[in-house]
Amino acid sequence: MSPRPRKVSDDEVFAAAYRAMTRLGPGELTLAEIATEAGLTAGALVQRFGSKRELLLQLSAGAADGNAAFIRDLRGKHRSTIAVLRAYAECLADLAASPAALARNLAYLQIDLTDDDFRKHLLAQAKATRSAIVELLTDAIRAGELSRDTDPRALARTVETALSGSLLTWAIYRDGGAAAWLRGDVDAVLAPYLVKRRRR
Repeated sequence: MSPRPRKVSDDEVFAAAYRAMTRLGPGELTLAEIATEAGLTAGALVQRFGSKRELLLQLSAGAADGNAAFIRDLRGKHRSTIAVLRAYAECLADLAASPAALARNLAYLQIDLTDDDFRKHLLAQAKATRSAIVELLTDAIRAGELSRDTDPRALARTVETALSGSLLTWAIYRDGGAAAWLRGDVDAVLAPYLVKRRRR
């Protein structure tokens, strides 16, 4: 008697969908591709989610707090809040592992921007991410890393804008790796606000 097949959880399906999305653009991504990645049949995914769109919507909803949670996790790995922000910038560069990878991610972003059902999850993610950055910057001010007259909300918006634009400009110039490029842009944005440490 053959062993009963292991049930694949929704989280495992979402992880499989994400892996497939890193290789395939929206027009290439199919339920069959996701099913193969998850070790299931396309029919099983249809029974569970109804369609590729519904599966991706659920994936999008679950990722709404993803960036903010990631930033919180980074805080446990770095003593300096500024170091956390730099590390987050470097990790964002994973979206641009190559110009082709960034192009695929931008294709998915186009769907997020033009489809209201996807956009609400994108907006929730953006708001949660900005709040996490505001918290980081506020703590950096309290820790004396940033000047006391820094407006954390205004600076968070600038950092967020710089990171988004940095991905695009790296893809155009392709000067070095994306991680160093993004980190450099974040450093440039933060530089006027950093407290200069006096040498003893």
